[in-house]
Order: sequence, then C-alpha cells, then structure tokens
Amino acid sequence: MDNFRDLLIVLLMLINLMLLASSRIRYCIKIVAFQGLIVGLVPIFAAENGIGIGIILTALCVIAVKCVLLPILLQRSQIIADVRREVDPFVGYTASIFIGIAALVISFWISTRLPQMEKQVSHIAAPAAIFTVLSGLFIIMSRKIALTQVLGYLVFENGIYLFGGAMLLENGFIIELGILLDVFVLVFVMGIAVFHISQEFNHIDTDRLSQLGDWNAELPEEIKK
Repeated sequence: MDNFRDLLIVLLMLINLMLLASSRIRYCIKIVAFQGLIVGLVPIFAAENGIGIGIILTALCVIAVKCVLLPILLQRSQIIADVRREVDPFVGYTASIFIGIAALVISFWISTRLPQMEKQVSHIAAPAAIFTVLSGLFIIMSRKIALTQVLGYLVFENGIYLFGGAMLLENGFIIELGILLDVFVLVFVMGIAVFHISQEFNHIDTDRLSQLGDWNAELPEEIKK
C-alpha cells in the first residue's frame, strides 16, 4: 500500500511537469482530470482508524467533481470557444519545464523547513503538494488562454487539497470540500464567461482582451458615445 501511495504521489509531480510542457488544451484537461483522481484518493490513504463511510463518500465526491464534472465543463467550453492549443504563452514551454524543475527543488527545500508532523501520508507528499501549488500559480501567470488559466486554478486547488491530506490536518477535509465548492463555482462561471466571450470575439486570449480598456480610452469622445 505504501509503495502504491508513493507511486501515485510521484505520478502527480510528473503530471505537473507534463502540464507545463504541453500546449494542447484537450490533453491538459485529461491530465488535470487524472490528477484529480490521484488527489481524490488522499482521504483513503490518510485514514488512521480504517476506511469508514465518511471517508469513502469524501473520496467519491472529490473524484466525481475533479475527475468527471469539471473536465466535462472544461471540454464543453473548449468546444464552444473552438481553441485547441496555447500557441503563444507568456513563458515558452522549454523555459516552463526548467522553471518547473526549479520549483520542484524549491518545494523539497521548503518541506524540510516545515515542522515535522508525527503522522503524515508520505514523506514526499508535502513537497509534492507544494510543487503542485507552485505549478498551478505558474500556469495562471504564464498562460494567455482563459481555459488554460482555469486549469491552473484547478491544479492550485489540487495542491491545497493534497497538502491538507498529507499533513493530516484536523478537520482538513471539511475545509477542502469548501474550497472544492469554490473552485466548482469558479469553473462554472468561467465556462459561462468563455461562452459569451467566444460569441462576441474570435478568440479567448486574455492578453488581447485586457487591451480593450486601453483601446477604448484612446477613442475620440464622439465614438465612445
């Protein structure tokens, strides 16, 4: 069981690097869905006194949302927006991989500075969680397409969820279910926003959309009216 658990955590870290290296949005959605499956199993591995009904329901709820519901919403948004690749991100994919490797090293260093807990899911779970949080933040900041940024939010939340489970925080999973609800609302709202944006514009590039305010400010007053 311990070896399988550590294998899943290693896979989660590899998934972060795969996300940083991939430009195909559909592929990234599938990878994030698989990552959601991995973090959804955390309550089972974190069970101290056996696997009860509450733990099983928590795991099923997380897996259903992260691995099924949210990926379906994102795939529908992708089809509506008719976007397949992140062609021109703020940070290139080769540079993203090197930054990801640096973030992985930093994550292990940070984990050595954390207070040691008597009970943890795994000794590599904390650095994996920190690395996942950093990867999600980097995806949000380094990508232009709105859908890819939403994936970054999901990765970020996966890291928070994994950290709570890895450190076996008291009432951690109750808090994380609340965060999960917030992320679900975020993705749902972003899906609606992407739908309306794609109806008005032929792209969902947030970098170009952010220029609309500056463009409007430069227009003559009679045109603005």
